[in-house]
Amino acid sequence: MKRLFLTSSFSSVAKLFEDFADEPVKGKKLAFIPTASLVEKVRFYVDDDRKAFEKLGLIIEELEVSTATTEEIATALERNDYIFISGGNTFYLMQELKKKGADKLLIEQINNGKLYIGTSAGSIIASPNIEFVSDMDETKKAPELTDYSGLHLVDFCFLPHYLNFPYKEVTQKIVNEYSQKVDLRPISNNQVITILGNEIKTLEKPKRATKK
Repeated sequence: MKRLFLTSSFSSVAKLFEDFADEPVKGKKLAFIPTASLVEKVRFYVDDDRKAFEKLGLIIEELEVSTATTEEIATALERNDYIFISGGNTFYLMQELKKKGADKLLIEQINNGKLYIGTSAGSIIASPNIEFVSDMDETKKAPELTDYSGLHLVDFCFLPHYLNFPYKEVTQKIVNEYSQKVDLRPISNNQVITILGNEIKTLEKPKRATKK
């Protein structure tokens, strides 16, 4: 049974993760893949997510796909309880996964029931195709990528950071352009899409009470 926890920002919705995992997560081992962020100048979100996992008590094993061998990737994905892929450039991430055959390894692990957590780019790649984010991520950062197919873990296209700074205008542009062409699911940084078998839910971090 597929178990996917797809976020725009894991650190923003980390409190929802334990309920979804439906087991004590403290002491669980996590394959942490930061590859998408390597070509980005801004990378604070990777550290934010790492700290959020550490706060939950997970044991983190960093797995850099671009420098690891296919065998090393396969072994790391197998021995860890959960798999996480960070945000960054979606096209670069997909390029590196395909170069190492890690895309097929991920699909196999996830189809066999391993819990997968994605943030931003790491969630977008679960889509059937990633071309719809070409206005948000630079395709030129992945010069070797000729095929924009995603992992196709879900039948919809995941759009992160909907109406969040600094992506407010570009995410609305993507919605305007693609919402009639594909099954587009935009979510904000405070939301998560969970997949448990055939059950798909969109959850939101509880808001603090504020005066109107």
